[in-house]
Amino acid sequence: MLLDFGLADHDSLSLTATVHAEVPGARVIVMGLLPLQEDVANYVQAGASGFIMKDASFDDFFATIRAVAGGAEVLPQALTNSLFVQIAKNAVGSSKAKVLESVSLTNRERQVIDLLAEGLSNKEIATRLHIAVHTVKSHVHNVLEKLALRSRLEVAAFTHRGRTEKA
Repeated sequence: MLLDFGLADHDSLSLTATVHAEVPGARVIVMGLLPLQEDVANYVQAGASGFIMKDASFDDFFATIRAVAGGAEVLPQALTNSLFVQIAKNAVGSSKAKVLESVSLTNRERQVIDLLAEGLSNKEIATRLHIAVHTVKSHVHNVLEKLALRSRLEVAAFTHRGRTEKA
C-alpha cells in the first residue's frame, strides 16, 4: 500500500497502524517525507515497511516499491540520521541504568564514561587508566557512537543525570 504522508488531518500514522493490525501481511510504504522527519520511528513501530522521500526520483520510487514488495524494509539514507536522533532522544529519556543495559559497552568504555563525567581530559584519562591517549580517543569515539551522543559534555550530563536518579 502506498500511503501519502501528507493526508488531510495528518492521519497517515494511524492509518499505517490500522492497516498493519487488520492485514498483518500488508506492506505499507509511506511517501512524501522530508529529510528531517521527526516521526520515522513512530511509523516503523506502526508497521511501515518502507519510506519514499518527497524529492525521490522515479528510479528510487520504483526501486523502493520493488524492494518492499520483495520483503525488504527500506529507509532512505536521508532518514537514517533522523531515526538515530529519535532513538537517542528516547534513550536519553530513559534512565541511565536502562540505557547502559541496552548498550554493549566494554568495562574500559564504562571507566572512560565515569572519567569524562569528572571532566578529565584525554591525557588525564590516559594517565589514570595507564593507556595511550589515542586509545582514550578511540574509547571516547566508541562511547559517543554507542550512546548516540555528540559530545563529551553530553556524556557527562548523561552520567550526572544517572547519578541523581539513584539519589
